[in-house]
Amino acid sequence: MALPDTDQQIISAHAGFICQVVAFSQNPDHHRDLEQLLEGASRQGWSSLVGALREIIRGRRDEALYLGLDTEDRVIAEAILRGLQNPATLPDPNKQPDSSLAAPGLAHMIHAASRDPQALVLLGNMAEQMQKAGGPMARLASVIRPLVNGERDPDKLLKGLDARTEQVLLGIIDELKTLDGRQ
Repeated sequence: MALPDTDQQIISAHAGFICQVVAFSQNPDHHRDLEQLLEGASRQGWSSLVGALREIIRGRRDEALYLGLDTEDRVIAEAILRGLQNPATLPDPNKQPDSSLAAPGLAHMIHAASRDPQALVLLGNMAEQMQKAGGPMARLASVIRPLVNGERDPDKLLKGLDARTEQVLLGIIDELKTLDGRQ
């Protein structure tokens, strides 16, 4: 099943967490590990997601599970549910995120954030994680706000980026120009 680029990007970014929740929840010997993992996630601001995951682990499968979850939490919860039902759907936690997915995925999130407060919050959380990662990711995070505000001039946005991050940013700018033209 092909997922939208933004969903795939979220899953790639949280692959380790997704795989751990599935592995720990399927093995009663890891109940304590699962609890520690979920408690840690809750402390990091994922209490709504943790509540939904606890219900999924108990066997609940109805769509009402996703009510109140933001996009990122919903995508993570759905990936965990798919992984519980079919482990072959789990992401590879050791695989580096595909940078070809980064540009269109981030562009769509940036485009949505310029119109939707919930998308802006999700993007802000992602940018905060990128800042914490440091290096090229932090530099890329620093241009997200100008992109949300409509800046598209590469000369103003590319300063201080390495070649690979430049390519991602140019891809984001190209995709945003296409999305901006569809308004």
